[in-house]
Amino acid sequence: MATEIERKFLVTGNFRNDAIKEINIIQAYLTVDPFKTTRIRLTDDEAYITIKSARSGASLARGEWEFKIPAEDAKELINICLPGRIIKTRYIIPWGKHKFEVDVFHDKNEGLIIAEIELSSENESFNKPAWLGKEVTGDPAYYNSSLIK
Repeated sequence: MATEIERKFLVTGNFRNDAIKEINIIQAYLTVDPFKTTRIRLTDDEAYITIKSARSGASLARGEWEFKIPAEDAKELINICLPGRIIKTRYIIPWGKHKFEVDVFHDKNEGLIIAEIELSSENESFNKPAWLGKEVTGDPAYYNSSLIK
């Protein structure tokens, strides 16, 4: 099983000059509950099905399984997903030995910008860029699965 340790922050400044890549994303959810989600993600040139599970306690770590699927299958699966879609542009930003993924949300979530960083341990330190705002890690209001509503 793969493990994801991720921290999330609101973005309050200009980050785009630091970005090296831009990806358009549409994602929808087959299942959503407090302990697990199954999502379909379609990007500019790839598609994935991803299953995430919560861990017990206050851990930042989650189980994560991600599988590449044909784009045509993803388009069909999105049509049978729960109501609501996430439409966003993701900017990839190298930052020291880490990488930030900054999501600029569109459609119903227009104006929301969230940065995520994946870490190798819950206590791993990292340098914070000036455009990083309030931490929202663990706040369900900022889970993508909540933003479909």
